[in-house]
Amino acid sequence: MSFQFSLATVLRVRGILEEQEERMLQKILFEITQTREALAQTEADIAESNASRHADLFKPFIGRNIHASYGEISELKQNKKNLEEKIVKLEDLRDRQVVIYEKARRNREMLTNMHEEKRSEYESGLARLEQKAVDDNYIARRGRF
Repeated sequence: MSFQFSLATVLRVRGILEEQEERMLQKILFEITQTREALAQTEADIAESNASRHADLFKPFIGRNIHASYGEISELKQNKKNLEEKIVKLEDLRDRQVVIYEKARRNREMLTNMHEEKRSEYESGLARLEQKAVDDNYIARRGRF
């Protein structure tokens, strides 16, 4: 007779749920990383645009070019603000997802521990039965002589 765990299906389902929550958390962390990289690139673009504008400060330019450069900087600053807001939202989402993931992990670990305990009890019971059979055989042989 092999070991049967009555909650094996529930354990499998909880394991699957834990993996799904972990994947969701990884996805959020990846989005945060991408957004931070985009924010760093935007900040670098702003710095580059400012440096270019300061370098060309005393050069003659058409007003349209100056206006375009200010428009570009304004757009970059708005993009930077949007990215910062997105990071705040993603970090909030990450915090909530961490709580959900930890709950799923605790639920799975509880059943895993129960499974291990039941398996250990089963194996020790099986070992006792085997030892009893060995002892009975020994006593039976000894009684014949």
